[in-house]
Amino acid sequence: MTTHLRFATQQSSSVAGEYDLLFWILTAICGIVVLGIAAMIAYSALRYRRRSETELPEQIQGGIKLELTWTIVPLILFMGMFAWGARLYFEIETPPANAAEIYVVGKQWMWKLQHLDGAREINELHVPVGRPVKLIMTSQDVIHSFFVPSFRIKQDVLPGRYTTIWFEATRAGEFHLFCAEYCGAKHSGMIGWIHAMEPRNYQEWVERGAAEGSMSSMGEKMFHQFACANCHHFEGPATCPNLRGLYGRQVQLKDGQIITADETYIRESILDPAAKIVAGYDNVMPNFTGQVSEEQLTQLIAFIKAISPPPGGDQPSSTGSRQPSERTNGIGEPGSSSITGSRPGVR
Repeated sequence: MTTHLRFATQQSSSVAGEYDLLFWILTAICGIVVLGIAAMIAYSALRYRRRSETELPEQIQGGIKLELTWTIVPLILFMGMFAWGARLYFEIETPPANAAEIYVVGKQWMWKLQHLDGAREINELHVPVGRPVKLIMTSQDVIHSFFVPSFRIKQDVLPGRYTTIWFEATRAGEFHLFCAEYCGAKHSGMIGWIHAMEPRNYQEWVERGAAEGSMSSMGEKMFHQFACANCHHFEGPATCPNLRGLYGRQVQLKDGQIITADETYIRESILDPAAKIVAGYDNVMPNFTGQVSEEQLTQLIAFIKAISPPPGGDQPSSTGSRQPSERTNGIGEPGSSSITGSRPGVR
């Protein structure tokens, strides 16, 4: 039986190769610098040691060229590695526009995942090879960390907010998923598998379908369940902002701030509506803390995103059909355009 000495898991994502190359070059350069400094210390200790009480140590004069060399050369090397690492970091932290979105909820001690088509998984995730996948993650209790060594990705998963990470599997197979942040007594059991499948096999898996429907359709059910139409109208004046086209747009708050309506903002607005009140509206919305689970929050967010196309695109109705774009006076502000049809919005 042949065994191979390996220092890392096999590269299985689009960024793994460059990640490993940077790591090993950084390790080699730092190792050479450390060995060089150690050798100079040992040489100087022997060469310039004091041999008797009356002997004066040898004096070294000048050496400006040497000073400049050991200052400028390391500066260039390490700034180069910094620039390389920064570029790779921004690449890892910026998902491609065509990435498939998957919502992840960390909970002591499991990973709960849901695809936009409604398929749910626990401690397992099926993805296609060759397609970017964006994970939108939050925690139901304490801090966790989503870590897949073969993909060279690791991202903290925090309670009360959303964090994201993306990857693109480059080969089919099963890859270990770990929680890399101590999260309690059964932390070591918070593990799972990423199943990277060839596109044809993945499509067969997808076609098995989700019995409950897509995340946005389930979000729309909640939309009705919590009677959000009482305040969020898609047509005519309303006591609360119009949610059509909200996601990804700029929102002006009562205190003058302008923020982007991302997942974290929408989540906070559902659980603590008084935290950021939209300009032109009063604080009339009830607090939904304890009434909505993390899974339900992700479904509501998926619904709001489904009725929020990119700026300039056709505007969908709450049922998903496209309507011609209309001029608005600012998303979330008084006078924003409404959707034809009196469908309720999220509260």
